[in-house]
Amino acid sequence: MPQSGQGAARDSRWPAFAVCLGAGFMTLLDVTIVNVALPSIEHSLDAGPNELQWILAGYTLAFGLALVPSGRLGDVYGRRTLFLVGLAAFVVTSAACGLAPTGIALAATRFAQGLAAGVLNPQVVGFIQDLFKGAERGRAFGVFGATVGVATAIGPLVGGALLAMFGEDEGWRAVFLVNVPIGLALFPIAWRLLPRSDRAGQGRARLDVVGSILLAIGVVTIMWPFVTAESAGHGAPDQPTPAWWTIAVGVLVLAALVWWERRVERSGGLPLLPGALLRVPSFAFGVAVSTLYFLAFTGMWLSSTLYLQTGMGLTPLQAGLVLTPFSIAGAVAAMVGGRLIARFGRPLVVAGIAMTALALLGVDLVVRVSTDLRAIWLIVAVLVVAGIGNGLVISPNQTLTLAQVPLTDAGAAAGALQTMQRIGAAVGVSINAAAFFAVLGPDPDVRDYARAFSVSLTIVVGILVLALVVAIIDWRRRDRTGASVL
Repeated sequence: MPQSGQGAARDSRWPAFAVCLGAGFMTLLDVTIVNVALPSIEHSLDAGPNELQWILAGYTLAFGLALVPSGRLGDVYGRRTLFLVGLAAFVVTSAACGLAPTGIALAATRFAQGLAAGVLNPQVVGFIQDLFKGAERGRAFGVFGATVGVATAIGPLVGGALLAMFGEDEGWRAVFLVNVPIGLALFPIAWRLLPRSDRAGQGRARLDVVGSILLAIGVVTIMWPFVTAESAGHGAPDQPTPAWWTIAVGVLVLAALVWWERRVERSGGLPLLPGALLRVPSFAFGVAVSTLYFLAFTGMWLSSTLYLQTGMGLTPLQAGLVLTPFSIAGAVAAMVGGRLIARFGRPLVVAGIAMTALALLGVDLVVRVSTDLRAIWLIVAVLVVAGIGNGLVISPNQTLTLAQVPLTDAGAAAGALQTMQRIGAAVGVSINAAAFFAVLGPDPDVRDYARAFSVSLTIVVGILVLALVVAIIDWRRRDRTGASVL
């Protein structure tokens, strides 16, 4: 596919990109919209704790499992083909979820839906790499970041509205079925607008199947204890201990993957993860910053929700409204950051991480000082500042991370970056939940919840400081080597 959209009319790139955003928005919305529907699912399907656990964890595991292989498949077969396959599969699996007759059936179809989302999402990032370059690519990533922020913000609100519209008993089905008309509308537009790749079909016989299997086993065994701890009561004391030993298995499998990928490269094959990627400094540093950042801030959402609802006595809708300004501010800042990254480069990300860390320290101070409901307004105001910092980190960092990656490896790079984000998020939630419940203790009151939330925020800020250090090192490296911003 031609770089920056050459060979396609200039005005066709942005409509094609809009189709990608629509599909990405749908898959990301489905992550948060389901959480508010769990009580309805439990009542309607008589689903037990294990089934509810896998309705959440299955999607997360499958999503992380599919990212890198599907990104590489997009590099080899063409992103348009993989995008259409992923979109069609997501529509079908969403319909299957909405029509599921039992909890077990819903857990199985949710796993399949996660696989479809994992096929689709790397193609969106790959298309950004293909269609745009330089400052335009930064703006495109900014719009993509804003889309992620909006999807995250309105997911619980849309879910609540659908449950109110269709009733608590069966309203959860609308949460899944709403994807069907959206996907059906997007598919013919995507078929018409998405550009075909001139690389499609090249290297099919050399596709790294063994590497895909090793990566799948490694990702699942590393993520397994974290996502099951997250979903099974969020680490509450009465839940079974996660199988932490699988992490060691995952590390060994990934070591075997490294050996295998080197062997494939030496034999002239097409590796799943090209070794040259890790030798691109901007990619290696960007993945490190992204992983640490997701490890930090993702874990905050569980503790903040528990503090606001159980500790402060807010309803789910009220708690969602408290946290929504963070996401909205992040969406706006992501668009601004996308326009500024070509000018400022890594210092913009450094400023964003610092702003987020300082704002969360401010939230911690408010929580320590007061548990009065009126203090919630101050928390909302400080979270807006944190949201601005968040918007200046994720999308600009993604732009910097992928800027020097060859287009032939863009899908694999996007999949690897998103996989590390998913692993970081799973680990962060698990660590944060364990610390929160350890501090909470038996028969907690509002002050206990405040102390637990304060410890959670301290952990988040500590990890953010590590991300800040890595970002500063990369900043200094770029200055020393005279590396270009994009």
